[in-house]
Order: sequence, then C-alpha cells, then structure tokens
Amino acid sequence: MTNKRLTRMRRRGIYLLPNLMTTAALFAGFYSIVAAIDGNFVKACIAHYIAMMFDGLDGRLARLTNTESDFGKEFDSLSDMVAFGLAPAIVVYQWGLERLVDYGWVWGKLGWLVAFFYAVAAAMRLARFNTLHGQDNKAWFQGLPSPPAASLIIGMVWLGTELGWTGGATLALALMVTACAGALMVSPFSYTSFKEIKMTEKISFSYALALPLILIMVFINPPLVLCGLAYTYALSGPLLSGWRRYRRGARRAASNAGEPRDL
Repeated sequence: MTNKRLTRMRRRGIYLLPNLMTTAALFAGFYSIVAAIDGNFVKACIAHYIAMMFDGLDGRLARLTNTESDFGKEFDSLSDMVAFGLAPAIVVYQWGLERLVDYGWVWGKLGWLVAFFYAVAAAMRLARFNTLHGQDNKAWFQGLPSPPAASLIIGMVWLGTELGWTGGATLALALMVTACAGALMVSPFSYTSFKEIKMTEKISFSYALALPLILIMVFINPPLVLCGLAYTYALSGPLLSGWRRYRRGARRAASNAGEPRDL
C-alpha cells in the first residue's frame, strides 16, 4: 500500500471522527425522547447531558484535526435540533405539560403549544447561528444557545423527578420555564461563549480551582448542581444586559452634567 493511499485513508478516518461524535449526540437525543415516552425521566435527563458532552467534542475535534466542513456544520445543526430542540420539548411534555388537560381543555392545548413554541424557538436559534456564523463576535452568543436552554428544562425535570414534585404549582413552573427557555433563545441578550479559554493557554488560579470544585459538586448532587449551573448561565444574559444599560445611562448622565448650560 502506497504512502499516498495511507494518507488518504488517514484523512478519511479523521473526517469520520467528528461526525461520529455528532452521531453519538444525535443518538443520545433520540434516546432521551424514547426514555421520556416510556416514563424513564431520569434516564432521559442523563441522556441529554451525554448529548451535550458529545456535542462539545465534535466541534473541538474538527478544529484540532483541521477537518471542519460544510457537511459537518449542517449535520451538527440537525443533530442539535433533535437533541436540544425536539427532545427537551417532548421530555417536559411527557413529564408534566400533558397533565395540564386535567385543569381544562384550554390548559391542555396551552401545554403542547408551549412545548411547540420551544421547538420552534430552537430551530430559529440554530438558523440564526448558521446565518451569522463567522460574522458575529466569537466571544459572545446572541441569544441563549440551545444546549443550555435545553438544560433549563432538563435540569428542572430531573430535579423535580428526584424530589417528587407534583401538583398544579409544578405544572405551572414547567409551563413558565419552557416558555422562558424558548424566549431566551430568540432574545437579543448576549451570552459569553467561553471560546476564549483555550486548553493550550495558561488560565488564572481561580479558574483552575473552580473547575474541580464544580466537578466535585456535580458528583455529589448532579440534578441540583447541573440545574443551578443552567439557571445561573441563563440569567447572566439579562443581568449583564441590564448592567450595561445602567452603565450607559450613568455615563450619559455624567456627560450631560458636565456640559455648560446656556444662560
């Protein structure tokens, strides 16, 4: 076998590796749907976080091996739509929203409409990301990305399942969280992408200390900690936006105060 043929086979294998990671994320999302339909909500939630892990690996592997392609980008978007668009909507509907019909016909329809709204918002979020890819600031995402948006729903479902949440208040919470997760995806709020943190560069001592502490806490109580992380990240967008608006208003007021007044 010639060296040229070996090189071609090696390149083909490298291109295959990121797409295998994407396929694994797609499978985890599909399994999350099946588990939710069967009533295994803890397994459905664990599958979601496995999908997030593989979704984070495929892009990094493609960049590290210099095997990024248009096919891979499109395949990744379709996988994200299933794993982080359809799967969370079906999981939360099976977990609680379908029981809203017990409170009346209108509430029953509202339950599946809110789940559908989330799925549509995820599709629009992914379409916007693909359209603006390469044009926006890589340090920030516009709108809440679909994986952490899905984690808002999945984290609530996992924590609620472990704690045995029931009743109308739980269903109202599920309705509100699902609607808010969808709205944040199509919102103008900016979210840090963490892409500026590279594995080959030095990081501060606080980052080096925070990561193992977070991993330890996740190991101790996965549903509570993962849910808390998702909600902290989701709230960071509106809070940072409000802080920037306040700072702009304060600077504008200070500038106006320093201008001489006409007598």
